[in-house]
Amino acid sequence: MKITRVTTELRQSPFTYGGDGQGGNLRLRTMATLLVRVDTDAGVTGWGEAFGFTLAEVTQRAVDALVAPLCIGQDPRDIAALTGLLHRRLHNFGRNGPASFAIAGVDIALWDIAGRLAGLPLHRLLGGPETPEVPAYASLLRYGDPDTVARNAADAAAQGFTELKLHEIDPACLRAARGAVPGLPLMIDMNCAFPAPEAIAWAAEIAPLSPRFIEEPVWPPEDFTAIAQVRAAGGLPVAAGECAGTVEEFRAMVAAGAVDVLQPSVAKLGISRVLEVAALARENGLPVVPHAPYFGPALLATAHLIAAWNQGAALECYHASLEHPPFGDALLPRDGRVALPQSAGLGLDPVPEAA
Repeated sequence: MKITRVTTELRQSPFTYGGDGQGGNLRLRTMATLLVRVDTDAGVTGWGEAFGFTLAEVTQRAVDALVAPLCIGQDPRDIAALTGLLHRRLHNFGRNGPASFAIAGVDIALWDIAGRLAGLPLHRLLGGPETPEVPAYASLLRYGDPDTVARNAADAAAQGFTELKLHEIDPACLRAARGAVPGLPLMIDMNCAFPAPEAIAWAAEIAPLSPRFIEEPVWPPEDFTAIAQVRAAGGLPVAAGECAGTVEEFRAMVAAGAVDVLQPSVAKLGISRVLEVAALARENGLPVVPHAPYFGPALLATAHLIAAWNQGAALECYHASLEHPPFGDALLPRDGRVALPQSAGLGLDPVPEAA
């Protein structure tokens, strides 16, 4: 079996997220999903998704110009050999950026093909139990206004979510959320907001809110020594990994004692490398809570991984509504859970864009 074609499709959808678009860190008017399609001479097609967000066109160019030509004629069944070749041949273009994101998109599509060839949904192919659905948590975008934060936190709880993630760094916004949902676990993503001394002081101020963890508290994100200082000083659990592009970075953060929770992103690493991170987590007794606020095959792949691990982790879902989601309504959370397709591979094909 050989790969005959690798193509991309960039979809942009208007969306709503419970804010006015003026405050916080959100200036988007559309949400991008970069689909990666791998076709074979056996008539089997796999779908992947490469991280894009506001640089989706750059990642798309990396797939089309760098990755796709190297895939033609390769055997899609030997995923380790092909992705290893791609990483070695393209390492000069950066081991964490559009080139590696492009490889991740192909890797997801190859695992989709593997499941289709085996006649198994991906979570069963990976050794997991039969799983009809996975729990989800609401990931709220940054609003920067306490009243808006409280309103959206309460709205997410009313939709059935039993865990929430906030992206606020203003303690007043965090206290507003806690007041709106006093009994729900909160996670706080700081998006690399502070140098270590400020992060330590910030963590001490919000400690009474008892967050499940604080995420990426320090700039720069690869300063694992500084992250470990925040973890040691504040006593709050720390999560990280969204910004990591290699398994080696995860090994370094674990060795530094920087984290309580590992957060690999399948749209940046691919399924193969996320599985390596999961093995590293098991070796060190750490939980994995994947970073996955996407809408296409990366979200679907993450749901399958969570089901395969069967360890109670929840799927991160943006508290946002796309006008044209890539899979239609199939992956919309209902009562805080997402239905897991049972067809072979990822289990879904993107709906036609015209639909």
